[in-house]
Amino acid sequence: MNSTQPQPQPQPQPQPSTQPSTQPSYADNPTRTPRAENPKAPRRGRILRIELRRSSGLWLSALLLFGSLALLQLFSGGPWAEDAESWTAQWTSAAWWERYLMAFLWPLSVAAGAVQGLRDHRSGMTELIGTTPRPPWQRAARTAGALGLALATAYVLVFLYGGVQVIGNEGYAHLRWLPILAVGALALVAGAWLGMGIARTLPSALTPPALTMASLMAVILVHDAVTKDMFPNRIVLLSPSLAEVHSAFLTVAWRVNAGQTVWLLGLAATGFLLLVAGNRRARLLALLPVVLSAAVAVPLLPASHDRDYVIDKAATALVCEGPVCVTRLHERELAAIAGPEGPAEEALRLLAALPDPPSTVRETVPVWPPGVWQPQAPPQPAGFVPVDFEARALSGAPKDEVLRGLLAGAGTAPCVVPLRTYPTEEEERRYDETKAVREVAARTVAAAWFTGELKPLRGTGPLGAGAGKLAGPAWEALRALPADKQRERIAALRTAALSCEGDLLTVLGEDGPR
Repeated sequence: MNSTQPQPQPQPQPQPSTQPSTQPSYADNPTRTPRAENPKAPRRGRILRIELRRSSGLWLSALLLFGSLALLQLFSGGPWAEDAESWTAQWTSAAWWERYLMAFLWPLSVAAGAVQGLRDHRSGMTELIGTTPRPPWQRAARTAGALGLALATAYVLVFLYGGVQVIGNEGYAHLRWLPILAVGALALVAGAWLGMGIARTLPSALTPPALTMASLMAVILVHDAVTKDMFPNRIVLLSPSLAEVHSAFLTVAWRVNAGQTVWLLGLAATGFLLLVAGNRRARLLALLPVVLSAAVAVPLLPASHDRDYVIDKAATALVCEGPVCVTRLHERELAAIAGPEGPAEEALRLLAALPDPPSTVRETVPVWPPGVWQPQAPPQPAGFVPVDFEARALSGAPKDEVLRGLLAGAGTAPCVVPLRTYPTEEEERRYDETKAVREVAARTVAAAWFTGELKPLRGTGPLGAGAGKLAGPAWEALRALPADKQRERIAALRTAALSCEGDLLTVLGEDGPR
């Protein structure tokens, strides 16, 4: 029996839509990726915040920030608290003193990196993370970048805190402090990355404390070697810590900044390559950047410690108002001492009573490099009255004290050179403290002859007490002489002070104490 089977009905074919599609086509825009369409995909800023929270960078950078500020602000006995070279007096000094503290800050950054480098090892995720398809350098770059950014930011904030006070103190405005600050921030980043790389290579709980102690001892040893000539200067400069500020007129030489930058970049590269190295061969190759950077940096660095710093020519340029000239660094002092009613022109009027008087007042700049220390200064020019806002501590002093400082020694500079900060045994032996005390006493009497009142000079330090005992009798003996004889004695004292010959207190007359 024939039966008819049902035939399948043809299905209608979908017609292409004439409406424009709302879905993006990656063929139309090949630069778009499916990841970019995912609203939940983490952005770079979010990844950075996650890394900062997971890493030790935040609390270690806070420790660096508040520890540095506490040391600089609360410890008033430190060398950074000196008046002329205070870390809040000038921009260069602020950046320089922070580099001085690198002896403590750099070991802290190495320790921070070592603790961060052990994170995967402590969590037991080293092998798991190694199976992910993402290249190791990408994950390492985010972690290392977050830690380096946190430490560098804390370092810059310390400087900005000091910079705000420099502005309040009317410090000399310029941007030549930038290289000093940038090298310091780079040193912290390089130290952190080096610590991460070593901890990744030697994953042990003892690695962070061992690295901390080793880096601390190394930096302190090298820092101490600056004054004791224990190592060649080029090796000493491989440390990111600088010596203390010698003068506000100095700045770090460009060869020091350039050489240290090359060296620190090599350290940072080696640390990062050790962090991502997966085998022994890669770890050996990771040492290549630090070797190459040392080969370039060491010849570039100065061989002599005296060449580490140079006179800032822009800061020492003279700014004048009438017969009074000061350096641009101390331009704010010009309004206080210049002018018809200022102490500088008054000192010139009083000195005009002597034969061959000076005609101008000029700020002096110390010679650098200082060369071999000599106990006595060379002869001085007679045409101007020297003023030293650093040595005489006249910055911000009252008018009468500035006037006495200008008239001291009948308008001359001291002849006895004070000892350096770290004198040698030979220099201590050659230094004649008795002569220095007698000179201060004679200079005090000379200033009193012009003003009519015997008062101690500002900035004489420990010599002032002994000089005061000698100045009183000498002052009384001088005033007992006739007026013309007094003028002759003061003129003779000025001549002897300009040539730096003889004992100034003896020049005042035999009636004074020997």
